[in-house]
Amino acid sequence: MEPILINAFVSVNVAFLVYLLGAYLTRKVAVLRDFNIPEPVSGGLIAAILTMTIFVIWGRPVEFDLSARDYFLIVFFTGIGLNARVSDLIKGGLPLAILLALTIIYVILQNLIGVAGARIFDLPREFSVLLSSAALIGGHGTVIAWTPRIEEMTGGAVGVSELGVAVATIGLVCAALIGGPIAKFLINRWKLEPERPGEEHTIGVSFEDEKTETINHLTFMQVMLWVHLTMALGFALGEALTEAGLALPPFVPCLLMGIVVGNLKPVLLRRSAPVSRTPTLAMISDFALGTFLAMSLMSLQLWTLQGMGLVLIVVMAAQTALSIVFSIYILFPAMGRGYRAAVLAAGFGGVTLGATPTAIANMTAVTKRYGPSPMAFVILPLVSAFFVDIVNSFAIQFFLPL
Repeated sequence: MEPILINAFVSVNVAFLVYLLGAYLTRKVAVLRDFNIPEPVSGGLIAAILTMTIFVIWGRPVEFDLSARDYFLIVFFTGIGLNARVSDLIKGGLPLAILLALTIIYVILQNLIGVAGARIFDLPREFSVLLSSAALIGGHGTVIAWTPRIEEMTGGAVGVSELGVAVATIGLVCAALIGGPIAKFLINRWKLEPERPGEEHTIGVSFEDEKTETINHLTFMQVMLWVHLTMALGFALGEALTEAGLALPPFVPCLLMGIVVGNLKPVLLRRSAPVSRTPTLAMISDFALGTFLAMSLMSLQLWTLQGMGLVLIVVMAAQTALSIVFSIYILFPAMGRGYRAAVLAAGFGGVTLGATPTAIANMTAVTKRYGPSPMAFVILPLVSAFFVDIVNSFAIQFFLPL
């Protein structure tokens, strides 16, 4: 039957509703609040279950127009860049290198589970990357990009796209659910507190400060103007890099340009209103991230998972266990066993099974409750939004013909 098509305008408004539903549930359901489940995750999953119910009853898939989703993603990453200080980046050099090294190790381990899964279930060997980093760390976009190559290598095997999308879908859900509990366990186990508790929140405001922060129409307009100016510069940088032969996702040059603008503005325009690390920018970043994630989760087509039950259950259980164990017992000690390490562990669980926005949402939910950790929001995106794609590309090409 014909799908139910939801246009872009309605899709954005549904995302707002989904986010507000999640926020309401987080405040009313103790388990969601205690385990730091991001608001758009709880609301988005309910919306996805509702669309699946519509498909089961009437046989018509619900398809959202997500063309506006990328705007919110770019606004979010631009805000990350504007909040980054060069001094913090210099201090974060060693932690960034350690996180990158751990990510490389993790990609290898994740692909080994994929190889084992393909052999256990007697799948074509090329399917191993669909059960590992191509679908999980890479996400839906990477799966779609590699599907034609895998189909060619397998002689037109059936179910390539379906399996990859199914793994990526379940991975996104798992990523959104494990980050908060990981951080809760580490923070309670080691009685951790923010290294600099008085520091500003870079994304969102704390639950305690929600009613006291003053954000008016002027501060909102000023910050949005700077965000859009920075995005324009980022788009120009992206075009220049593309012409030079280096094609990057649009949000990466916007993130980089945000770092430049955020550090030059206080020097060149000392008397202008502040933008970086202000409650207004934190609120805008939280809004953009929440809307993006709500749109991503509410558009999940859960009915596509049917027919792959045993493979998905076994492989995803193994991949989820690896992510939790690695985050707690390897990444957390390697990053110093402090509060920032706990926040990064929550984010790492999001990256390894889902995507960078999911990881940031996990960390935001944690810092809203326990306190800020600005460096974590700089280190993790630089690894997950840039370096990890390069690492994953080499890993896929290495494991694909094994």
